[in-house]
Amino acid sequence: MLEKKITVKSETGLNARAASLLVREATKFKAESYVIKDGNEYNCKSIMNIMSMLLRQGEEVLLKAEGSDAEKALKALAHLIENPGEK
Repeated sequence: MLEKKITVKSETGLNARAASLLVREATKFKAESYVIKDGNEYNCKSIMNIMSMLLRQGEEVLLKAEGSDAEKALKALAHLIENPGEK
C-alpha cells in the first residue's frame, strides 16, 4: 500500500465539481484508493464518500492506494486533491 500526505491548496477546497472529477479519475484505476481525514476513511470511488468529507483549503489528509496501478493512481489523485479544478 502506498501513502502520501497532501494539502488542499484551492480556495474552494474540494467542491462538488472537483469531487466528481476525483471520483471519475479514481475509477480509471484498478487500485483501491482512500482519503483519510480526521481518522475517517473515504473511498475515492464513491461520490457520496468524497462529498461527505467536506475537504477545505489548507486541510491535510492522507491518500492511500493499493493495487497493480497504485503508483499511477496515487500520483493522479494527489494532484486532483492538492489542486482541485486543475488538470
